[in-house]
Amino acid sequence: MTQVLIAGVSGAIGHAIAERLLATDPELSIVGLCRDPSAVSFGEKQAERVTLVPWDAAGTGGADAMAEKLKEMLPAESGLDTLIYAAGILHGPAMSPEKRLEDLDARAFAHAFAVNATGFAMLVQAVSPWLRHRRFKRIVAVSAKVGSITDNGFGGWYAYRSSKAALNMLVRNLSIELPRKYRPLACVAVHPGTTLSPLSKPFTRSLAQLQVHEPAATAENILHVMEDLTEDDNGTFLSWDGSPIPW
Repeated sequence: MTQVLIAGVSGAIGHAIAERLLATDPELSIVGLCRDPSAVSFGEKQAERVTLVPWDAAGTGGADAMAEKLKEMLPAESGLDTLIYAAGILHGPAMSPEKRLEDLDARAFAHAFAVNATGFAMLVQAVSPWLRHRRFKRIVAVSAKVGSITDNGFGGWYAYRSSKAALNMLVRNLSIELPRKYRPLACVAVHPGTTLSPLSKPFTRSLAQLQVHEPAATAENILHVMEDLTEDDNGTFLSWDGSPIPW
């Protein structure tokens, strides 16, 4: 059975990816990580193949606690075939995208980095024993085009841009180290495209000028990119249509 771990399964993109995977592969099971499993629901038949585990991307020790729970349900030798990091934050209580230098707040910066970047690194560290098998593995970090340093022509959104750029660097670092121990694999960053979700809701006026996807379409696009991955794609930053994005 194919084993997939999705971090941020309660979010619009993470949940849509889970639903799509479950609908297309009857032999697939999912371990879904989120802060509040009681807030996540699937259809009756799908729910039988989903195990929800409480996990906070910003919480100290959250990844280790999750790994202990993972041991109880999935022996390390069974392995994970895919890890999808769909956790992310742009705004929240006392936190909004900055337009000016004067808007910067250290606590908001720290929280953005914890959720958007650090949580990914600690999660990969925690689940590394499940990557030792010899099947091809995919590690996919849902990033954002605004995390591209080369592509940044507008400025602003300091914490979000910086934390996504940090996520991209983590992907690049891991893509160098992981093949030494866990080959074959591809560790990549993927820009999902602008998606209708609670994350994008405050920016409805701006979205009118962009190509916007429903979560289900975003999930399908990301899964198409994932399906086409090979070892040659390891360490790349890809858009939702599979095209490369400059770092």
